[in-house]
Amino acid sequence: MEELILVDEDDCEVGFREKVACHIGDGILHRAFSVFIFNSKGELLIQRRALDKMLWGGFWSNSCCSHPRRGEEIEDAAARRIVEELGIACGLRYIYKFRYAAVFGNEGSEREVCSVFVGRCDDEVVVDTEEVLDFRWIGVDELFRDVSSNSEKYTPWFLKEIKELREGGEI
Repeated sequence: MEELILVDEDDCEVGFREKVACHIGDGILHRAFSVFIFNSKGELLIQRRALDKMLWGGFWSNSCCSHPRRGEEIEDAAARRIVEELGIACGLRYIYKFRYAAVFGNEGSEREVCSVFVGRCDDEVVVDTEEVLDFRWIGVDELFRDVSSNSEKYTPWFLKEIKELREGGEI
């Protein structure tokens, strides 16, 4: 059973709860992270989430996103998950943190304080097929064109994050 770190509005730890319980109904506020990995061409690695994910299965999203474990630093968790999900390792730079909530029909919801990281890597990606259905490297301009016409195929946190990263000059 995977437990998530429950947090208050200021991202202070307030307890732990089983992962599924954190995502049912309106959700319970918990700590999370998102990683954006770029290659030397300036392309962003995006992934299509596995179809059997509880929330937003089959949707396109950022390079990697997940939750830290009890006692694990957020940057260490992000580094661990990119190895587990994508088979690559790279240095990460913290960019910002934000709070959001999103409902996925009757399936459940996300309610997270999410730290966003950026990394650079040209290594060959080898995905964990239980987590990732598909992946691709995409130019930022092409991504924003596709998001403009097909936003419904992307996760809600990804849409918020790329807007913030663009406004902040990160992409």
